[in-house]
Amino acid sequence: MSILINYEELLKGEIVESSRIELKEDWNPDPIIHTICAFANDIDNIGGGYLLIGVKEKDGLPVRPVSGLRVETLDSIQKELTRCCNFIEPRYLPQIDVVKIDGQYVLVIRVAGGSGRPYRACEFIPKKKGDPSRKNESHEKRYYIRKGSKTVVASLEEERELFYISSSIPFDDRPNLSARLEDLSLERMKEHLRITNSSLPVDEKEPSLLELAEDLQLVEGPAEDLRPRNVGILMFGKDPQKFFRYARIELVWIPSPDGMGMEEQIFQGPLQNQLQDALNTIQGRFLKEKIIKHTAGPSSRIWNYPYRAIQEILANAIYHKSYQIFEPITIRITETEIEITSHPGFDRSIRDIDIDQQRIRSRTYRNRRIGDFLKELHLVEERNTGFPNAQKALQENGSPALKLVMDEEREYLSVILSVHPAFLPEQKVSAKEIEYRKKILAQASDQPVTLSFLARKMGYKGITARLSRTVNELILEGSLEKVIQNGKILIQLAKKEL
Repeated sequence: MSILINYEELLKGEIVESSRIELKEDWNPDPIIHTICAFANDIDNIGGGYLLIGVKEKDGLPVRPVSGLRVETLDSIQKELTRCCNFIEPRYLPQIDVVKIDGQYVLVIRVAGGSGRPYRACEFIPKKKGDPSRKNESHEKRYYIRKGSKTVVASLEEERELFYISSSIPFDDRPNLSARLEDLSLERMKEHLRITNSSLPVDEKEPSLLELAEDLQLVEGPAEDLRPRNVGILMFGKDPQKFFRYARIELVWIPSPDGMGMEEQIFQGPLQNQLQDALNTIQGRFLKEKIIKHTAGPSSRIWNYPYRAIQEILANAIYHKSYQIFEPITIRITETEIEITSHPGFDRSIRDIDIDQQRIRSRTYRNRRIGDFLKELHLVEERNTGFPNAQKALQENGSPALKLVMDEEREYLSVILSVHPAFLPEQKVSAKEIEYRKKILAQASDQPVTLSFLARKMGYKGITARLSRTVNELILEGSLEKVIQNGKILIQLAKKEL
């Protein structure tokens, strides 16, 4: 069975985290079976992992060009691997494929989180009958897990956690008993492979719907009654909304507080298409740019909302939404904010104090398979990086920080992005405020000064919040300018162009 993935990106760690990749220079049954067992246990619910046999590792990175395996050993290694998997309990057989990398043969083993978890394997894999070596070694079975990039024996507490995890298979990996194989789209699967630069199986004829669905692990069940997994319907279904009516994105544009002129747009179809279409619409219709000129140094560019932040938050909503809850993802756009709401809220494993401090790190993933496919398309980053990346994009743009709104029961999560202050609608300024601005401009100079110096000229002992806010407003409207000298930020009257 072919493993459909771009191997160059896999080796670089671009579509799969390095902790999910194990490199082995040659066949060695004990550590390989232990790692297969650990990936199948998938204690962190991150989608299993990959073993590449025939690739030497140094300091955690593959040595290129790869050393590879001798062609005459490939068949015997695969047979021995299948035999050794009999010593995993319950029995687990991963996907196995032979590929060429750097002109050398490499055995690739794809290990998905198993539905029969937890798994355990012999400490030392028994040899074939009649082989006297290792006869005194222990064949006791142990539970193995991944800790970072290492395979280790699970502690008693970790064993208990494995049994707890085994009671709940992620929803996207379950078979959909209402759907049939024919509800999957061959063209959409082929399009995914084309976009991700993954190779189709090398056959004389093009793969059938069943062959490609099996290679992508989108079906489950006996041959006579195969059913698509939920992830298959949501991402490669002919009509996903037939089975998931509210698996869609609803965008509402509210140009005025009274609701006049309100517009609504609905994005349906496969999840990756919804995400890309919604992002394209937001980027094309609602994102605006301004160029701020400075006397010293280059001009700066700012956006009302940084695209990167919107992409991270919306992709995160699709990744972590529960498709068992009949509510769409909603995007509410006004002149002052974008609010993205999904259901439910954060997992209970994330503490309230961490949410308040926006340290969002979860060990539980509702849709790990959906996440894997979105990573291949480069629509999401590595796990637990969505909110930090969004915050970084906002900070670099000079925008306000994210706001997180969630009810006590965590039934929903709203993420609010506030517009950059430079794009706020013009408001009427009071006469008192106008006089205050005139006073600041009267005390400002054609020569750059520090804000502290300006505060003293205004009669203050130090910089007040009102002074700092008003100076920023005067800079944005072009009455004052920032100047950087010797690493210090200085203020001066804006020089008028002739």
